[in-house]
Amino acid sequence: MVLAGEQQKMEPPELEHTTIRRCDSAASVPQFCNSPTMIVMVGLPARGKTYISKKLTRYLNWIGVPTKMFNVGQYRREAVKIYKNFEFFKPDNEEAMRIRKACASAALKDVAVYFAKEQGQVAVFDATNTTRERRTLILNFAKERGYKVFFVESICDDPEIIAENIKQVKFGSPDYIDRDFDEAMEDFIQRIRCYSTCYTPIDEEKDRKLSYIKIFDVGTRYLVNQVQDHIQSRIVYYLMNIHVTPRSIYLSRHGESELNLLGRIGGDTGLSPRGQKYANALAAFIKAQNIRDLKVWTSHMKRTIQTAEALGVQYEQWKALNEIDAGVCEEFTYEEIQQNFPEEFALRDQDKYRYRYPKGESYEDLVHRLEPVIMELERQENVLVVCHQAVMRCLLAYFLDKPADELPYLRCPLHTVLKLTPIAYGCKVESFFLNIEAVNTHREKPGNVNINRNPEEALQTVPDHI
Repeated sequence: MVLAGEQQKMEPPELEHTTIRRCDSAASVPQFCNSPTMIVMVGLPARGKTYISKKLTRYLNWIGVPTKMFNVGQYRREAVKIYKNFEFFKPDNEEAMRIRKACASAALKDVAVYFAKEQGQVAVFDATNTTRERRTLILNFAKERGYKVFFVESICDDPEIIAENIKQVKFGSPDYIDRDFDEAMEDFIQRIRCYSTCYTPIDEEKDRKLSYIKIFDVGTRYLVNQVQDHIQSRIVYYLMNIHVTPRSIYLSRHGESELNLLGRIGGDTGLSPRGQKYANALAAFIKAQNIRDLKVWTSHMKRTIQTAEALGVQYEQWKALNEIDAGVCEEFTYEEIQQNFPEEFALRDQDKYRYRYPKGESYEDLVHRLEPVIMELERQENVLVVCHQAVMRCLLAYFLDKPADELPYLRCPLHTVLKLTPIAYGCKVESFFLNIEAVNTHREKPGNVNINRNPEEALQTVPDHI
């Protein structure tokens, strides 16, 4: 949010013009497009651009598309350590204009480095980009290097939404630390006016050849133009499903199952006596939360259905929420997997996210299976998802922006409810243990993951069971 008064010409960053080549190591990264894509935000301050940028970056990384966000405002804060007031953003402030142009150039240079050196596929360029000149400069920068460009313009004229955006986000901003509320509010309104004087929205006629989506009043209406490829199509679909209505998502595993007691993975058994107690405790907990219009989702498996039955409400069954398929290892204990398939057991420990059970699934497969669930969770308001350990890890990794190597080791204990409440730029997490004891099913990565390790080393992190 730093590029007001952009009518002055900005020199493109000085970069070596090299043909970008993908090194062999990129072969293991999903290749959704054959050339990198720049997602370029457009719009006045307090229109949710950074909110959209962060969510989009999180989503694309979760589905396996290497994506990085470049917030030009952060470059400005690093260049100018102390923010004084809105006068920095006046179009006629020549010294400030020079600094802002240099910051935008530095961000573009870093985008090029990200694509060339880090196998990045998508860069989200988060700035106001409010003039045709600035957008043309970005388009030329991208064209010279073989990048595709997709604009995301957020337009909002609803004063209540704008005021709420200012309150929620700007007072967490480093620009307004220790500033009086009313003083900060007035300064930011003046900052918006500085940008408004030179804001030229994307024009439906003049810019008809550009690829873009316009989002009006945080999702009341959309305008989509010239979608070029699969990745842009997925971006559009995602952006048309997210909303900013306050809500909470509750994640819970099923109650303890009969196979959990035995330390066996997968299967489709019912609840243990303690698992049934948890189902009743969950019902009491949800009732006490007094949640408006709560929807309840389960998998197709007995243990989640039996847990949801205790709630005494309607619930929806999703096959996509079924536990990860362990293939030939279904209903095995970890000890039995080590005994029968020691090499497979070691391979899984080496790369738990991408390892696929023989005739089964990997966590990576599970993420792709769960994408429709994430889309629907983004569309809905208050939802309780009763699911399984691996499934809950994947959902949690999406909301908490956890990388693939951490995802399979996220702690999701039995008989615990996680309440996720989306906030300005992230997600607030509250954990509620419902005081019903259960077995521990969490297995940490062992120190030795070599195929030739001895059984004791392979089994050192296996949790206790009957």
